[in-house]
Amino acid sequence: MARPGLIHSSPGLPDTCALLQPPAASASAAPSMSGPDVETPSAIQICRIMRPDDANVAGNVHGGTILKMIEEAGAIISTRHCNSQNGERCVAALARVERTDFLSPMCIGEVAHVSAEITYTSKHSVEVQVNVMSENILTGAKKLTNKATLWYVPLSLKNVDKVLEVPPVVYSRQEQEEEGRKRYEAQKLERMETKWRNGDIVQPVLNPEPNTVSYSQSSLIHLVGPSDCTLHGFVHGGVTMKLMDEVAGIVAARHCKTNIVTASVDAINFHDKIRKGCVITISGRMTFTSNKSMEIEVLVDADPVVDSSQKRYRAASAFFTYVSLSQEGRSLPVPQLVPETEDEKKRFEEGKGRYLQMKAKRQGHTEPQP
Repeated sequence: MARPGLIHSSPGLPDTCALLQPPAASASAAPSMSGPDVETPSAIQICRIMRPDDANVAGNVHGGTILKMIEEAGAIISTRHCNSQNGERCVAALARVERTDFLSPMCIGEVAHVSAEITYTSKHSVEVQVNVMSENILTGAKKLTNKATLWYVPLSLKNVDKVLEVPPVVYSRQEQEEEGRKRYEAQKLERMETKWRNGDIVQPVLNPEPNTVSYSQSSLIHLVGPSDCTLHGFVHGGVTMKLMDEVAGIVAARHCKTNIVTASVDAINFHDKIRKGCVITISGRMTFTSNKSMEIEVLVDADPVVDSSQKRYRAASAFFTYVSLSQEGRSLPVPQLVPETEDEKKRFEEGKGRYLQMKAKRQGHTEPQP
């Protein structure tokens, strides 16, 4: 078997690499995610050692760091695929990330292996499935830490507002295409519903009481610079997700005043592109607490200050779930949220519904099969 080529996925990061599998060997060399057969390389892997600036004070790697690596892998493979045929050149932009569970924590000194594979294409979008493994390079032990599904759309290099057609893939089984089409229709419907209900904003409150929504809500204001953007002038989806996770973590830490870690991220919807020069406001507020988890809604608003003709707009939104940990890494009870306004009570009940639905789904998966 020919030795696979090694390419750098991020210039200036010598410890970050992408392993490109040759088309003839991809089925055996790359971890299988039951994806379709494609003429372009169907799987890639990027890897990087986790450094102190990737982690919190307890040594656990930030969820935002993992999300950023997941998006980098998805962007590489989807952009390659969308440019695999002759025609107008494009770059794949992140449109949505499905629910992502953080199955196991990753620590400083471990190596993250992020594997990405294309599993479905529609006329204008690409579905990419990503697995993240952590490796202890002292013992060689590996464990699965994350699984994620991302959706990308190809935007023309000549006009980033123009969505191009995606080259089709060839499926090894007809069921794969049918299942992929169902996933595509479901995410498309949910993304539209989320955009419709994203009109509200987070307002500051003076002298809030502990354990209330206002007490822990937080905002981060960031000026989008060249280092945040693609070569074509709009923000990487991974950069936005990392900032969203940072704000959600601040909200969770303010509420429980302990070490906290990301447990899961509900679907992240990217409603509109964020261009270089925009000022973005990332706002987070607690919506629901169970005995040992906290749900935080994060909203991203973009203000194109250099373009007076365009108004402030909602760019992205998501729900993050955090858990509280002791110094020994054991889960702790979470102070119960006290909703005060009618809107807060409504969001609390909606969050409770999402929590119970996901709890029932997990229990269904763990029940023994007859």
